[in-house]
Amino acid sequence: MPAAVLIIDVQEILCSGEQAAYDVERVINRINLVSRKARAVGALVVVIQHETHGGEMDYGTDSWKLDPALEIHTGDVHVRKTATDSFHRTELHELLQSRGITSLVICGLQSEFCVDTTTRRAMALGYPVVLVSDGHSTVDNGVLSAAQISAHHNKTLASIESFGPRVRAVPADQVHIEA
Repeated sequence: MPAAVLIIDVQEILCSGEQAAYDVERVINRINLVSRKARAVGALVVVIQHETHGGEMDYGTDSWKLDPALEIHTGDVHVRKTATDSFHRTELHELLQSRGITSLVICGLQSEFCVDTTTRRAMALGYPVVLVSDGHSTVDNGVLSAAQISAHHNKTLASIESFGPRVRAVPADQVHIEA
């Protein structure tokens, strides 16, 4: 099954300072491992960036930029989004269809927002998903720790059966990608 890797919102504002995701350096290292595997077999890597208009993540601002530790290559495709769903009002689905992509590997920030929403939408659109179980993160929310939130989403997303296509939560070092 030809797969693409979606790297969601690994942006400065979510990787440093007060809003830095839990264990973000190791998460980025795991994302880099997965993207290297994808590029090695010629699979598509899609880098997705959230943006606001009149907010902290305005296009082109320092906080909007990708974290410097994230490995980006010239062949990667970039998608800009304005909602938690990476497919909503973007060219992502059409891009994947035009390239014959039939499955997705998803990683990035933040577990309960853009990673969750994009994963659910991917299933609704018919894509089986490998969720990189140690390749997404978030921040504590006052009720649960970031680690609990991410673990909860690994379990919850992998338990959803109603869309047909399923999610498998797989650690980065065990992710296998086919182009």
